[in-house]
Amino acid sequence: MAEKLKVNPTRMELKRLKERLKTAARGHKLLKDKSDEMIRQFVGYARENKKLREEVEGDLANALTVFLLAKSVSDEAAIQEAVAMPGTKVSLDLTTKNVMSVQVPGIEIKEGDVSEKYPYSFASVTSELDSSIATISELLVKLVKLAEVEKTCNMLAVEIEKNRRRVNALEYVMIPQTEEAIKDISMKLDENERSNTVRLMKVKTIIQ
Repeated sequence: MAEKLKVNPTRMELKRLKERLKTAARGHKLLKDKSDEMIRQFVGYARENKKLREEVEGDLANALTVFLLAKSVSDEAAIQEAVAMPGTKVSLDLTTKNVMSVQVPGIEIKEGDVSEKYPYSFASVTSELDSSIATISELLVKLVKLAEVEKTCNMLAVEIEKNRRRVNALEYVMIPQTEEAIKDISMKLDENERSNTVRLMKVKTIIQ
């Protein structure tokens, strides 16, 4: 039960409260619509996040399995030498996107000059290592996209919770308090009106 507002029972106060109620109702509707749309957007990002995570985890598991196989049949020193130097340099272009007034990250990966995809001698390692490195290289783009989508989900979830608290504050506190205050003032003014009418009638009777 919302706590009652302490207000003066005047017509000016009644008018002010009615305007306040009208504004609160309009704000509640806008926030509710915003909340519904944010949830819709969040569900879309959550599905994309789930799909990307499953793909990344599956590809990574396969790459590690193949890498362990390569490691078991190759010399340890040759493996370390083969993976010591990267064959490709990448850079990240960081921006922001506006999703329902929430500034979420946008990450674009840019590959630099590719000196050599496999910067080692094929004679020193097995084909399993080639396959593992190729899979992990392709995973980089998905990992960056996964980070972007997952951060967006987290930020939207926080904003949805904040918006939900605002909607609840209007729906269960401010609007009921204002409606109750308007009802009390209206009843008080009606009571005063009746009292004045009774007094006028008594005065008229006495004069007569």
